[in-house]
Amino acid sequence: MAQMIVGGKAREAGSRARTEIRNPANGEVVDTVPRGDAPDADAAVEAAAAAFPAWARTAPHQRAALLQKGAALIGAHAAELATLLTREQGKPLRESSLEISRFSDILRYYAGLADKLRGEQVPLAERGKFGLVVRQPIGVCAAIVPWNYPVHLMGSKIAPALIAGNTVVVKPASTTPLTAIRCVELLNEAGLPPGVLNVVTGPGGTVGEALLTHPLVRKIAFTGETATGRHVMAVAAHEIKRVTLELGGSDAMIVCDDADLDAAAAATVINRFWNAGQTCIATKRLFVFDAVADEFLAKLVGRVERLKVGDGLAKDTRMGPLHTARQRDEVEAMVADAVARGAQVLTGGARPDDPACAQGHFYLPTVLERVDPQSRIAREECFGPALPVFRVADLDEAIARANDSPYGLGSSVWTADLARAQEAAARLEAGYTWVNAVQIDYDELPFGGYKQSGYGKERGTEALDYYTESKSIVMAT
Repeated sequence: MAQMIVGGKAREAGSRARTEIRNPANGEVVDTVPRGDAPDADAAVEAAAAAFPAWARTAPHQRAALLQKGAALIGAHAAELATLLTREQGKPLRESSLEISRFSDILRYYAGLADKLRGEQVPLAERGKFGLVVRQPIGVCAAIVPWNYPVHLMGSKIAPALIAGNTVVVKPASTTPLTAIRCVELLNEAGLPPGVLNVVTGPGGTVGEALLTHPLVRKIAFTGETATGRHVMAVAAHEIKRVTLELGGSDAMIVCDDADLDAAAAATVINRFWNAGQTCIATKRLFVFDAVADEFLAKLVGRVERLKVGDGLAKDTRMGPLHTARQRDEVEAMVADAVARGAQVLTGGARPDDPACAQGHFYLPTVLERVDPQSRIAREECFGPALPVFRVADLDEAIARANDSPYGLGSSVWTADLARAQEAAARLEAGYTWVNAVQIDYDELPFGGYKQSGYGKERGTEALDYYTESKSIVMAT
């Protein structure tokens, strides 16, 4: 029976209430977790605050060694963790295994940066004085993690925070806390001092809000919906807390008339239908030059129809269920709206008729053409396996329509012309642009969006800027 972890110890909710965690593929109860509330969040923050002074004074190479040891323990338990992740989240076991691997990788990446956090010496105009700029940890950080990548996105928050000398309270999504709890257990087992890394489970409206408003929390790292991100930013402003926000996206992919159509079609299947389309940087709008649209769509639909939908634990499954019934209902509503406005369903557009899928939140991978630009699936973020395709005349039209969105998280372009690629990369309003590549985000590069897709950067060396304070010191000789 899973427990919260506060001050290095297992903790039950003060109310003794618990929440069932169910498998999206069949509705079975995987486990229960404490249904925490504000006092539980307060206890975690107090534990993190108590641990902060000693952890901030710990030598960087010692912090790095503990994260390296933790990464090794995660690797040793990878099969267990991947199975647990699939059972609570729904994604295929292959995808869960990759997520656990990415979690270990990000721990190692930031462990390697621990002794590379540097300041500078600055000459001053006044004789006998010089300046120093040093970087110091902020304090207690709250990491609020979503359900679509509950382990990987936890790693992108806790790894730079811990290496910089901060302590952390993790608040997992209410429906996917189990693998996060187990990972925190293993990291504490690796030797993190009590209170350095804590995890509290419970509703966002109570536990999340308590973390947002707690005066000892100095930094909020949040990944989730844009509407919730606005609230996080507004609440944090009252006490001038630091924030990084990774929010919604409606990523555009452009396929030019000189693109490698087979490679682009293969990438589209991954970009849109990985994790059943429940990915912030998934391709959610596809713009194809009219000259190659028929040929490209034939290749794309053929690949989509070969995707095996089913329980994520089955070896032949290539796409699992949506995470919740509400999520599936939302995708169905968007597809229905598009069809009502004249869209043509090229494949999918329904729930699978396989009896094995009857108890889960399954929906067939869907491709739509002739979609009204004013339909919901074209204007809003579709967090599920449905892809609208739009024919365009040229690159100018494709870029203009791609930028016609309140979001700006990711984008991609497929072309054999380097000049076209450079132009698209310069003009697309997004924090990440892939050229002739699958939309995979890398630990080595900063990740964050334009416009309503967020604020600040995660990953890369840039993430450390959001977990440290720059301090100026004047030295008189």
